[in-house]
Amino acid sequence: MPELPEVEALAQHLRDHALYRPVARVDVASMSVLKTFDPPVSALAGRVVTGASRFGKFLSVDFEDRPDEPGLHLVTHLSRAGWLRWHDQAAATPPRPSGRGPLALRVHLDTVGGPGFDLTEAGTQKRLAVYLVRDPQEVPGIAKLGPDALDVDRAGFGALLAGRSERIKNLITDQKVLAGIGNAYSDEILHTARLSPYAVSGRLTEDKVDVLYEAMRTVLTDAVDRSVGQRAASLKGEKRSGLRVHARTGLPCPVCGDTVREVSFADRSFQYCPTCQTGGKPLADRRLSRLVR
Repeated sequence: MPELPEVEALAQHLRDHALYRPVARVDVASMSVLKTFDPPVSALAGRVVTGASRFGKFLSVDFEDRPDEPGLHLVTHLSRAGWLRWHDQAAATPPRPSGRGPLALRVHLDTVGGPGFDLTEAGTQKRLAVYLVRDPQEVPGIAKLGPDALDVDRAGFGALLAGRSERIKNLITDQKVLAGIGNAYSDEILHTARLSPYAVSGRLTEDKVDVLYEAMRTVLTDAVDRSVGQRAASLKGEKRSGLRVHARTGLPCPVCGDTVREVSFADRSFQYCPTCQTGGKPLADRRLSRLVR
């Protein structure tokens, strides 16, 4: 799933390539992807792109105000398999609205068949969501977001953890608590901080909160720089190329050499290093694993 670094890289790509270009046409290939109907996507015709923003893992393409009309925002949540792909020249013929292929929505800029971008989704589970709104806060998921992981300061971060009984892995991936971090980067952050995924948030000492906060900023900032350098919207970069434990089950930890292990659940899994994070004790690979701190 695209997380904060990848979404930020896509926003940067749009700021570099789409700014000040007018919309020529919007093609909807999958009606189910649209979660709003007022205003209709046809309202984007002629509107000029004025920016691209990120709200946690949501991406917003921003369009100009008009006399007596507010600006519009095309907001998308890429879910697990979605992506934004830039094109210098797209087919002028509108796609069939079957929803079966990867293309969900296409925005032509300048001229039909010219530059623009596609919203696509691989696989058969179609969860990509697109909203056209006058204010990003109209999107339910954005309205419920906690502070952004790269905007929160140390004091605010400590306040988020204080008194909480959740496991730290669950807490920092809860978008209502902290926005932008998902399964992959939480694995990396906890490994860098040398913390067990099952550590109880509210029981961390101030020193450990300091280390966790710095690990979060370092991991995310480095990942943003790496993702931007991969020209994200032109060629989807290999996310795991910069990861040390996530999706590396069975491989040696690059820090200590121990074998990276995995805990699997019904619909997800996470990875960790026993030596670096759990005092050498492997976590049981089942839902009712005992806490190892």
